[in-house]
Amino acid sequence: MLEILDGLRELGFLSVFLRLTLAMLFGGFIGFERARKRRAAGFRTYMLVCLGATLTMLLGQYEYQMLTGPWAETAAEIGTRVDVSRFGAQVINGIGFLGAGTIIVTGRQEVKGLTTAAGLWASACMGLAIGAGFYECVGLGFALIFLAIRVLPAIEVAIVESARNMNIYVEFQTLDDVGAIINRIKFLGIQIFEVDIDRGHENRFGHPSAVLTIRLQKGQPHTTVLTSISELETVYTIEEI
Repeated sequence: MLEILDGLRELGFLSVFLRLTLAMLFGGFIGFERARKRRAAGFRTYMLVCLGATLTMLLGQYEYQMLTGPWAETAAEIGTRVDVSRFGAQVINGIGFLGAGTIIVTGRQEVKGLTTAAGLWASACMGLAIGAGFYECVGLGFALIFLAIRVLPAIEVAIVESARNMNIYVEFQTLDDVGAIINRIKFLGIQIFEVDIDRGHENRFGHPSAVLTIRLQKGQPHTTVLTSISELETVYTIEEI
């Protein structure tokens, strides 16, 4: 059944048109989902990354075809060789710079942008597969990438909410309030692993803050902990990170 795809693996106009169109469609679909969540890299970014990777792979195949065909004699005279895989390798290396620009560490010691960077990298890899004409891999790869971005976040949230380990960010009046917060946490029977205190220099309101790494008792809801600490009059803000 897959024999019908053999003709599309050749480097002809129809094949090139199909591959570039698939790159725009599949890259755009993944980027659209990220754009809906107002991420740093959205619809056009993913589309361009996938399209650029496809173009790079097509360029490598074109160069190989020309150097082993019409340009073969000239290439032999000057000793030119071509390695198609090196084009794809440069795409994978280059996408790292773009992905690194989407990753930030907030003042609350929270890392953001990792999923966006991973999505860009996966989109580039999908573009390379499209450019190579590996259609079977493209369809399955697109389905799995879209599944990871669209469906799995709900499962991830459920896992995080049921986890016993928890990181919380708290803003309070003075550094003397740290003791009251720690006592409230211990009163709930919760184990404290680490306390990272910020005196307020990097806080936009100038309030001191702390990031606490704790371990809840089995079956203890996260909301119970947040509600209990928020009842302290000296606490301005508290949230799970």
